[in-house]
Amino acid sequence: MTGLILKAEPIGEYDRRVVLLTRERGKIFAFARGARKQGSRLLAATTPFSFGEFGLYVGRSSYTLAEASISNYFENLRSDYEGAYYGMYFLEICDYCTRENNDERELLKLLYQSLRALGVSSLPRKLVRYIFEIRTVVINGEFPGLPDASRYQESTCYAVSRIVSAPLEKLYTFTVSGRVLEELGGLAEKYRKYSLDTAFKSLEILEMF
Repeated sequence: MTGLILKAEPIGEYDRRVVLLTRERGKIFAFARGARKQGSRLLAATTPFSFGEFGLYVGRSSYTLAEASISNYFENLRSDYEGAYYGMYFLEICDYCTRENNDERELLKLLYQSLRALGVSSLPRKLVRYIFEIRTVVINGEFPGLPDASRYQESTCYAVSRIVSAPLEKLYTFTVSGRVLEELGGLAEKYRKYSLDTAFKSLEILEMF
């Protein structure tokens, strides 16, 4: 299966339990036996942000991860404190929004493109965050539209329209002025509270930056 590790936690002395967002079966939970042993071929592959192909088989009550071929570890985020927290926030949102056996391909694509965008120096990370938040609400089918468009700059309205409708591969190909960024931030917060009504631990830390 093609997927990305959203979460990993230790189990027992050497094992890991991972949460995977997959193209084929949505969010799944899997056990990786011996993944925490030094020298294990699953040691690095079962850490958050790892994207690639995962070989799994179905047991009586859960999946077991047998092998992995990772094409992107997003190393730039792992070595960047601020970038890591932005990325962890995106992973936490995807963990909250997704379900097993749902078609989550669009959200997986959005997550992958957003993690890549965090490594682009010309893109403000707040802009990447606001785009991710708004498009997630769109993918969830809960986008309420732009409330009272006359209150916002024309450039803000255009940016929202682009975020809502652009192909995911073209989503992070523009920048905005400081005023528009501020307005997008306010809108993203409204949409997030409307659609994702929960407290995200990583967001609490992120908002300290």
